[in-house]
Amino acid sequence: MLIREVQLADAELLQRLISGVESSSDYMLFESGERTISVEQLKARISSIETDSQSEIFMAEMDSELLGYLMAIGGNSRRTLHTVYLVIGISANSRGKGIGTQLFKYLEKWAYEHKIHRMELTVAKPNDAGIRLYKKMQFEIEGIKRNSLYIDGEYIDEYYMSKFYEMRKVEQVGCHDCVSWFISRLGNSFHQGKGRLLNCRIQYDGT
Repeated sequence: MLIREVQLADAELLQRLISGVESSSDYMLFESGERTISVEQLKARISSIETDSQSEIFMAEMDSELLGYLMAIGGNSRRTLHTVYLVIGISANSRGKGIGTQLFKYLEKWAYEHKIHRMELTVAKPNDAGIRLYKKMQFEIEGIKRNSLYIDGEYIDEYYMSKFYEMRKVEQVGCHDCVSWFISRLGNSFHQGKGRLLNCRIQYDGT
């Protein structure tokens, strides 16, 4: 199975996948057939993501078939650029096979590279499978969004869940001086990949 970032050429297959997920899931925001997403709308959305470093759509693919997606929607103001809101969908035949876990693992690498500090989502309280996945990926419940959804004649609560990434600071006390000292001693060896920072320490792999 391949986990990758969305491409413009995925628009048609992604449209089918989203429609299929919404028609087969009990807890998505939209009911089956409630909305129609055109291929052109998805192309526009994918194009906008290509210029937005804080947002992305991750795809799970096997044998040229899209099995699931994970959308990371970045904050749109300076004060929320460190956050992403998440939406995940897995095709009916692919649930319970670890695809959600693989999507989240790919997300974590992307989040680290893009300096995302807070990842957040909402999940219907009766959605046991979803909650298990999110807790497995170390998301924690922050609160309850009461009577948030109306499903089959009943009001349903949602959980707010989040996970934080603590970005390690390279510029700790003494780091700058340590790096300068080692570069002065090692010369080009440091720049050729033989030396690297490890939690405010220097490890040198040369001889």
